Amino acid sequence: MADIVAPAARPANSHFSSGPCSKRPGWSLEALSDAPLGRSHRAKVGKEKLKLAIDLTREILDVPADYRIGIVPASDTGAVEMALWSLLGERGVDMLSWESFGAGWVTDVVKQLKLADVRKFNADYGLLPDLAAVDFDRDVVFTWNGTTSGVRVPNADFIPADRKGLTICDATSAAFAQDLDFAKLDVTTFSWQKVLGGEGGHGVIILSPRAVERLTTYVPAWPLPKIFRMTSGGKLIEGIFVGETINTPSMLCVEDYIDALKWAKSIGGLEALIARADANAKVIFDFIAANEWIANLAVDDATRSNTSVCVKIVDPQVTALDADAQAAFAKGIASILEKQGVAFDIGAYRDAPAGLRIWAGATIETADMAALMPWLSFAYETQKASLAKAAA
Repeated sequence: MADIVAPAARPANSHFSSGPCSKRPGWSLEALSDAPLGRSHRAKVGKEKLKLAIDLTREILDVPADYRIGIVPASDTGAVEMALWSLLGERGVDMLSWESFGAGWVTDVVKQLKLADVRKFNADYGLLPDLAAVDFDRDVVFTWNGTTSGVRVPNADFIPADRKGLTICDATSAAFAQDLDFAKLDVTTFSWQKVLGGEGGHGVIILSPRAVERLTTYVPAWPLPKIFRMTSGGKLIEGIFVGETINTPSMLCVEDYIDALKWAKSIGGLEALIARADANAKVIFDFIAANEWIANLAVDDATRSNTSVCVKIVDPQVTALDADAQAAFAKGIASILEKQGVAFDIGAYRDAPAGLRIWAGATIETADMAALMPWLSFAYETQKASLAKAAA
């Protein structure tokens, strides 16, 4: 058997994790030197930093002027839970899921909130549910981009403008890399640890006027924890949406987010961010097209994610193995890449089918993505040789 030769070139940045994601190009701790550490977030300097983060978010994402933007606790999870617990129950709800996080929201609504009028639209990994069957006279909860399946909605055309219900969208792997149609979204959530590579722990929630109206006219039947409360006395707590956070934020993390937003603005804003993610994803798509042993988990090309690209091993000798052996084969590829120092944390999510998940968001340089591709072949061929040796 011929020796498997390692590629000569290596990615300059080997951080392809899907969250927390790679820092922006050129980032260093010195970029955070203006963080008001040891100061209160309620002091003038703290409020100004938080307000700046909100204002830059609005500018780069082109959020409508009459939409509220708030920084909230507990990452995207906290932002989604805040929306679910505060807004649902006024009418029936359609829950859409096609990967693990969407499935988690279904569980919370059915088993924790215990709503009676819930319709579930589930699809296997790689597919979308039947969007045409969704009733937008009801509230609708969905993820824009399935982080663990690599499947996204291609656009918001399936959402009617004259809907009666609210749309609650988990956009955590889509914001800053995909074109969100805010006119069709009443609640949009994300964490800045994804496309902008910010530090974890904080979420962002964006509310349309329709969502604000629901908040101020509907009282849920269950008690709300303090960190979920966006109203007081039937009125919106406006301070949340100008930087007066519900709990104490990390001003170091806020400074890091501001740094990432300023970088995004400096390279051309949302259009440039989307172009960078598209270019990175194309490198992987082209590699898949040229190699028969690998395929995109997304069945329909129109739904392929340009951020969390999920792939599966389709070599017949591998797919003939049992599920545990297939998972071990894929994990072996990821392990080889990590030991070689060329790609960290790219194994498939624990609930997803066996394979790899490669982050292609805007903080990744396309040259690094291109340098990674030969290493995928190297790791696959090495793992295949190990499989043949074990069978001999």
